[in-house]
Amino acid sequence: MAAWEFTGTGPEPRNTFDQDAERYRRARPRYPPSLVEELGRATGAGPGVRVLEIAPGTGQLTVDLAGSGCAITAVERGPSLAAVARRELAAFPAVEVVTADFEEWRPPPEPFDAVVCATAFHWLDPAVRVTRAARALRAGGLLAVVTTHHVAGGSEDFFADVQECYERWDPATPPGLRQSPESAIVPDTAEFRGSPFLTGVTARGHAQEITYSTDAYLDVLLTYSNHRLLPGPARDGLLACVRNLLDSRYGGVVTKRYWHELITAVRVAG
Repeated sequence: MAAWEFTGTGPEPRNTFDQDAERYRRARPRYPPSLVEELGRATGAGPGVRVLEIAPGTGQLTVDLAGSGCAITAVERGPSLAAVARRELAAFPAVEVVTADFEEWRPPPEPFDAVVCATAFHWLDPAVRVTRAARALRAGGLLAVVTTHHVAGGSEDFFADVQECYERWDPATPPGLRQSPESAIVPDTAEFRGSPFLTGVTARGHAQEITYSTDAYLDVLLTYSNHRLLPGPARDGLLACVRNLLDSRYGGVVTKRYWHELITAVRVAG
């Protein structure tokens, strides 16, 4: 179920990110230099290039894009996330952070050279997200979507052992769940290939491994919507279990492997 379709009695999952924007800024990783460089080449990022970024969060990718000198309009639905992003991007006068839902936001008359969305496209309404993104582009402009996967690698023994914590405290955890290798990740490009507004769809992967202390790793977990939406006692029990495992058996250190896919497509004329 997509976030926009949420019908439960608790908070909508994508609203959880705005509840602790400072933690999100502190804990969420930046993107690997290889991905940033490829994105810069693909978009031609530099002075005079106009970029629309959808759901920038606190600016994990925006800062790198802004460093190229391009002009960025970043549309972020969370007011707290947007406020932190404005602070983080204050040194870049060509960056504007707008607080709005992308699905309802009205773009300016002049189309953009590139539209970018990093680790957030899946939260947008699937009925309109590709069409609205494509229509914001000039002919020949680039749509770039980054997807992020948690894959096998790094401290693999820890990620096998920690499933006992999840199975105990989160009843939605499938028994014996294990992370997949990045070679098993199939790029999800069907909706881009099926759009009459887009052509030249490509997907390339970029890996990075990040080593965390126990506290830093728990910080990361508390930026994930499924962790934040657990009932308080279950969430506290899960975090205590993870902390105990890391500190008692892994020396308070864990290395996590991420697989980031950069999916690009070109806006057709018309």
